[in-house]
Amino acid sequence: MKRSLCMVLILMFISSVSAEVRLPSVLGSNMVLQRNTQVNFWGQATPLNRIRIETSWDGQRYEVRADEQGHWQTKLTTGEAGGPYTIHISDGEDLVLENVMLGEVWICGGQSNMEMPVCGFMYQPVEGSAEAVTDAMQYPGIRMFTVPKVSSESPKEDCEGTWQVSSPATVSAFSAVGYFFGKTLYKVLHIPIGLITPNWGGSTIETWMTVDAIDATPGINYEIAKSGREDNSIPQRLWNGMILPICHFTARGFIWYQGESNRKNWFDYKALQVSLVKLWREAWDNEQMPFYMVQLAPYQYEGNDLRSLPLVIEAQYQAAAEIPHSGIAATTDLGNPTCIHPQKKQEVGQRLAWLALANDYGIEGLPAPAPTYKLMEREGNKLVLSFNNLSAKYDWNAANSLLGYLPNGYVSPGGFEIAGSDRVFHPAKANYKWWENKIEISSDQVPDPVAVRYAFRNYCPEANVMTTMGQPLAPFRTDNWPIEDIGEIQ
Repeated sequence: MKRSLCMVLILMFISSVSAEVRLPSVLGSNMVLQRNTQVNFWGQATPLNRIRIETSWDGQRYEVRADEQGHWQTKLTTGEAGGPYTIHISDGEDLVLENVMLGEVWICGGQSNMEMPVCGFMYQPVEGSAEAVTDAMQYPGIRMFTVPKVSSESPKEDCEGTWQVSSPATVSAFSAVGYFFGKTLYKVLHIPIGLITPNWGGSTIETWMTVDAIDATPGINYEIAKSGREDNSIPQRLWNGMILPICHFTARGFIWYQGESNRKNWFDYKALQVSLVKLWREAWDNEQMPFYMVQLAPYQYEGNDLRSLPLVIEAQYQAAAEIPHSGIAATTDLGNPTCIHPQKKQEVGQRLAWLALANDYGIEGLPAPAPTYKLMEREGNKLVLSFNNLSAKYDWNAANSLLGYLPNGYVSPGGFEIAGSDRVFHPAKANYKWWENKIEISSDQVPDPVAVRYAFRNYCPEANVMTTMGQPLAPFRTDNWPIEDIGEIQ
């Protein structure tokens, strides 16, 4: 009896000190909430107090009680895209969220190529940045939230970010890939777009996962996976500091640009990518959330002709083949031999958006996805290649027919290598069988060919195969032979 009385007195004292409800920073004015669903809404208040919420888009009222630690959570029903709206929250004192929009929300994660802002990095510009910043006021429905960089040994419930409305200043500082992705969605769908970006340059995929998820990943070299080369590369630190604070925020899907820092354990990357997608979907409580990855862009790394990069790219495509509701934006044509952060971020964002628009919003006629290797057939001393995501026969009016192109005009397809049973690869001659959307490969040095590779080097400027609407052919190999020419990975 005395203990119960003491608890009542404590709660009365706490209530008299403050009755103000508190929300996590990701729930704030200017945000976009996912349309036509039930979105998570949560925060803190005086323990055991009643919280009242009212949403202006439908006049709906909600009531929820805080637990003994002051935590509370509920779900709000959203409707069609639109706004601006307000949300009133009260725990005895009114808190108002203003300029709230209903639309589509996407999480934009990864390392430095996702982090790279529209304004660029020092000595590393983003192509089209000045135009993007100048036009930013034309897209007031684009709202952006950058998760602060926090590496934490312990789980974090909140972060210190704020939602920003599209303007020259806010766009300039936001992820270029994320912004161009959102801008393309906005221009096609004509509805508000919310973009949340947790990113950290140089981070490995393991840092964005829990130790338990890494442990559960089958067949990986665990010692490499769990070892951190930097403080921010220790497993689970970025999960604790940057994913947990936002994972309750209801979203439509993910875009992901990461992998350069995992070239040392490329052999584990497929399994780790599959595990990360599973973990993030579980965290967001939606097993069908689309997950779109960016193919790593060409860069010389240890040397142009070495192959650490294509091995990670190969793992990316293998992972996508196992992950439902996923896809890859190809970048074979966007690399730079001396800059690991290529300037063509607008194309990356657009290609990611094409995947989402085609797969998740039912928009037809877009040039997505990019062509990938499908099948190899033998015809005499030539190998004939067929591809996915192309029409079976050439159509003069089709947007998905193959061609070879460089800035000075049409050229023959380049970037191919061919080998016989000796497993020694030689530069190959390639020709289009344009009436079938196929390519035939041969070499005078390989009279009895058995394998082909395309753009399967760190940097291959000869690789020029793309569709008539500019989607590049993804790197591939038809063999599964061990590869030793990888170089010393730093």
